[in-house]
Amino acid sequence: MFSLPLLYTMEVWWAGLVSHPYRLIAYVFATFILLLGYNRCAGLRRDSSMLEVAIDSLEEMGIGLLVAGLLLFLLGRITAEMPMTEIAGVIVLEAMTVAIGVSIGTAQLGAGGKEDEGLSAGAGKKEPHFAGQMVFAFCGAVLFAANVAPTEEIVVIAVETAWLKIIGLAILSLLIAFLILHYSDFRGADEFVRADHPTVILLGTCVTYAVALISSALILWFFGRFDGVTLVTALAQTIVLGVAATLGASAGRLLLQ
Repeated sequence: MFSLPLLYTMEVWWAGLVSHPYRLIAYVFATFILLLGYNRCAGLRRDSSMLEVAIDSLEEMGIGLLVAGLLLFLLGRITAEMPMTEIAGVIVLEAMTVAIGVSIGTAQLGAGGKEDEGLSAGAGKKEPHFAGQMVFAFCGAVLFAANVAPTEEIVVIAVETAWLKIIGLAILSLLIAFLILHYSDFRGADEFVRADHPTVILLGTCVTYAVALISSALILWFFGRFDGVTLVTALAQTIVLGVAATLGASAGRLLLQ
């Protein structure tokens, strides 16, 4: 549900075929860290030890690998004639986003056991601290941006769009974060991010946008979009993708609790 578009995206298949093993290892490590943070802050068992959280994260990555591998095989994207390095690259690149979707789907759609009944009644429920909020923002940004980052359109827009319009996209992203966090009626807005002081509102908006930009840059790098381009083009790509990432980061802070 959360990562299906990537499994049907040609650019992701290509990126998996040509990605360097070190980049894939970095992608797996970054995904594992993100899953650890999310499962710790918003998993079904919030009182779990770090060992249990790590096991849950590894299980989700395993499910991601299994689902991605099976679907890619059925879609004809991996075959027995392909080198193992290419098969592994395509599966790993797809599976990591699937694993994030598995984690979020489990926490958001699978709640309903006895442990959650206690939480819903207010027993032992803890408000996520600032670090937890940033983890939610990263998860939301990755889910939104990863579905767009591999496409050629990001590069085309970044290269062909005038810089005044690129700056306009940055301003629009900040406005999106501001409106979603402080003027929306999303679940969790009043409880987690609503603020009255202008400084707090401005800080929360800017931090959310910064998370979106960092997520965008990392995802673009993972997909090789920064290879052989100038710093200006890389920055333009990051800002362009940052619109989608900001939407995900802002909504993630409210909806992924």
